Amino acid sequence: MVPLAFLVVFFAWPVAGILGLGFSSGGIATTLFESQTWRLAAFTVAQAAAATLVAVAAGLPVAYLLARVRLPGLGVVRTLVLVPFVLPTVVVGLAFRALWPDGGVFTIVLANAFFNVAVVARTVGGLWAQLDRRGEDAARSLGASRWRAFRTVTLPALTPALASAAAVVFLFCATSFGVVLILGGARWRTLETEIYLRTVNLLDLSGAAALSLVQLAAVVAALAAGALARRRRETALALRAQPTPARRPERGEWWVVAAAFAVLALLLTPIVGLVARSLSTPDGWSLDGYLALSGQGERGALNVTGWQAAANSVRAASDATVLAMVVGVLAAVVLVSLRRSPGRGPRVLGETMDAALMLPLGVSAVTVGFGYLVTLDALPGDLRTSPLLVPFAQALVIIPLIVRMVLPVLRSVDERLRQAATTLGAGPVRVWREIDLPLTIRSLIAAAAFGYVVALGEFGATSFLARPDAPTLPVAIASLVSRPGELNSQMAYAACALLMAVTAVVVALIERLRSAQSRVGEF
Repeated sequence: MVPLAFLVVFFAWPVAGILGLGFSSGGIATTLFESQTWRLAAFTVAQAAAATLVAVAAGLPVAYLLARVRLPGLGVVRTLVLVPFVLPTVVVGLAFRALWPDGGVFTIVLANAFFNVAVVARTVGGLWAQLDRRGEDAARSLGASRWRAFRTVTLPALTPALASAAAVVFLFCATSFGVVLILGGARWRTLETEIYLRTVNLLDLSGAAALSLVQLAAVVAALAAGALARRRRETALALRAQPTPARRPERGEWWVVAAAFAVLALLLTPIVGLVARSLSTPDGWSLDGYLALSGQGERGALNVTGWQAAANSVRAASDATVLAMVVGVLAAVVLVSLRRSPGRGPRVLGETMDAALMLPLGVSAVTVGFGYLVTLDALPGDLRTSPLLVPFAQALVIIPLIVRMVLPVLRSVDERLRQAATTLGAGPVRVWREIDLPLTIRSLIAAAAFGYVVALGEFGATSFLARPDAPTLPVAIASLVSRPGELNSQMAYAACALLMAVTAVVVALIERLRSAQSRVGEF
């Protein structure tokens, strides 16, 4: 009941509240039949589909490198691939803006693909590592070329993982906010940024509600496709034996390895460009941007110093991670229990709950944030004025990620160990403490670190809920970018570089902690 209650109070109720306001003010039907609405929807879907194709094409050689190849330094590669996925959206937006100052559709597609190469590499690589090489070797011995053996033997076996990864990537790209806001400018807008514009700038609640309905329909479709593909992938994984041992590449395989390292170099390009931009001034190389973080920017661009904004981010992310771990681990335990229960009813309930837990990833953060301000005054203590409002919103974003990381690991625990402990008289709590926890503790710590770094850079909901006197660092970066002045720009890039450094350190820690079982999920 705890995960469901949290989902109802802090997600379903606020979203229903803002949609109800939109319906009561009228005009939803008018917005739905406007040609502009469907142009926005078409652009949202088109850029998400294009970014998904780019991410899949770039992620496949990396998935092969991580799953099948044994070379020195692959641990570093695994870490570097994950860093873009957990970078704050404002950091990625500014990194691509440093390379392409004019932005545009091409830049938006590349930035969204940049975010999601890790999803493809990890999801597909998890299944690819389990495939038996003998089928491909048999095709080769019968005269098939290396490409034909891949196309007719390996690729069909990877289809469940590819479909699962593509559905998740499309969901993330369709609901991208910070990247489109920074790179799209006033010309290129998606449903997410248009909802923000209509809610914050125009107070057009009916229009925002109508666009939220369109976005919600697309999200539900993507989640349904993702759930089906994920179930097929998990079934495929369950049928595999031990992972095929990795080995050094042979002949033509070196071309795939070269392509993977080329993708890695492209992923590092925006990161290197951002660091260079943070040190570059009209007068040459300088640390002025970093030193200026102890102040409030040029002409008082911020109400607090950069370091105070960083401290606000640390506090909010810590609170959000604790809350998300409690709710997310409980939800994962429930989902595992429902799957192991006899009968079809518990399994259907588990699949429904699993899909419901993923919904916060696809619903507009602006809709949720504004819904908080509309509804949460009914709760004791009026959370609208509480400093916990931002952590609650951030926890809502990272709970689905934690569930997806913890769930495969909990499912991998041998049920016979739990049954033996029960037979010897252990109660459910002791079974969890003595059996499940020791086997999953490393992955639980990795999930907490992953959730923390995502919360640290969360921008969508936080930009709407953070008070001006207590902004988080991503919100402060957005404020600095929107203000004129070279020093403000330098501060923004310096703050981005610091966030990126923290992200890289945490990701390296995650990679040291994660177990083999936790590498087969989307994240």
